Amino acid sequence: MIVVNYGKDIVKSVYDTLSASDIGMYLKADHAVSIKPNLVVSRPASDGATTHPEVVEGIILFLKDFGVEKIKIMESSWVGDSTKSAWKNCGYEELSRKYNIQLIDLKYDNYTILYHGKYEIEVCNEALETDFLIDVPVLKAHCQTRLTCCMKNLKGCIPDREKRRFHSLGLHGPIATLNALIKVGYCVVDSICGDLSFEEGGNPVESGRIIAGRNPLTVDSYCAELIGYRPDEIEYLSYGKSLGIGEYYSDKTKLVELNLQNKPVREMRARHKSNKYRGLIEEDAACSACYSSLIYALHRIGRKASEFGKIYIGQGFKGKCIEGIGIGSCTKGFAKCVVGCPPKATDIIEALK
Repeated sequence: MIVVNYGKDIVKSVYDTLSASDIGMYLKADHAVSIKPNLVVSRPASDGATTHPEVVEGIILFLKDFGVEKIKIMESSWVGDSTKSAWKNCGYEELSRKYNIQLIDLKYDNYTILYHGKYEIEVCNEALETDFLIDVPVLKAHCQTRLTCCMKNLKGCIPDREKRRFHSLGLHGPIATLNALIKVGYCVVDSICGDLSFEEGGNPVESGRIIAGRNPLTVDSYCAELIGYRPDEIEYLSYGKSLGIGEYYSDKTKLVELNLQNKPVREMRARHKSNKYRGLIEEDAACSACYSSLIYALHRIGRKASEFGKIYIGQGFKGKCIEGIGIGSCTKGFAKCVVGCPPKATDIIEALK
């Protein structure tokens, strides 16, 4: 079952969405509930990269009315950014004070090593010990995986060094496997104004939509189609399906749409900002933060980007010296490189100029 609700009152929209969903079949009043938003960077939700605090507020109000008393909010921003800054700048410190809810920075959490298939993965204990995890991603594009939503949002439940290692392992397999290891209670997708071209935000697209469902893979496959991708075009979705995590959205999936009068007349499609630069970039196990900084820099530079020749990025270039421009500390052996882990887009722009 997937519930989609359209409206401008975000808190009410979320509350009504959950009220119309089947969450009550799985949630119990005595559960300890952890809410996992997407605060990948320290930027307001209006930029299209982070979860609106109003979405989480709507969840909190629903949980309290359901009888749930033990509620936490947990997150770990991406490598190179501060979760504490994100709590403050994204409105979560105020939310915490208003409802007396603890904010858990997973960057400082202990972890457990779990095994599944060919992977061993370090997972933060808070994500494993909660009774009921509510996954609250933003529906947006990603420069490496095309889509980031429910399944990829769980990457915030692993230590920073493990986030880096995911990239060296190819991202898709580890993301799917992580979803086999962490049990998600329910998904509430913030599709209010996600950036459909870039995961770091800056180009928000107004959709005014909340999407909720039980299974992260089913919800993600539905969301992929909303922005113009077939589920099999998102590699970690097809990998997750092969692991038995869930099924793709289909005409057999029960779909409930609320407040259709507020539904956008024209559906927005993903504009994959990184596509135009693929011919310039030689990538080998690049981390998202580093790669997106490069894409953002090239986008800002515009047409002149083609003048620089090959640009190399990723952990696979450690200890190598290749003729060309290296991006990130992994390419510090290059004669020409922009150091940083990750480097700032502004530094890349200045260096290329």
